[in-house]
Amino acid sequence: MKKYSVILIAIFSLSILTTAAKAQGVWKSLAEVSYKISEDQFGELYVPVFSDQIKKLEGKEVEADGYIIPFEGMFKPEHIILSSLPLAECFFCGSGGPETVMEVMMASPIKYTSKRVKVRGKLTLNATDPEKLMYILKDARLILE
Repeated sequence: MKKYSVILIAIFSLSILTTAAKAQGVWKSLAEVSYKISEDQFGELYVPVFSDQIKKLEGKEVEADGYIIPFEGMFKPEHIILSSLPLAECFFCGSGGPETVMEVMMASPIKYTSKRVKVRGKLTLNATDPEKLMYILKDARLILE
């Protein structure tokens, strides 16, 4: 009986680790970004320098899971901000870095939820427009709510 308990615990632990690794998904790759300091007419700004691994993802369809950031008066069902971290820890509200959020242009409108969602779309990298986030997912579809 003890032998079976150990086997079941091992299988359960492996299942948890696999689920955690899948939850990180593309976010783990997107974290491999560095920054250089540049200047424009407004002063210094940090410009992302994408790793080769990130550059290989550009233009490809990727899946990202996370939380919709509910900007007051700015939530648009077809254009959302997705964070890999919960609201209290996200880039805009807590301790996350800019690599933990992405703009998502939905193919169809989505309803706001505080639960974790998963979307799939084409990844675009942005290192030139400071008005946009550095990661943009286009033509995205909701695949898990």
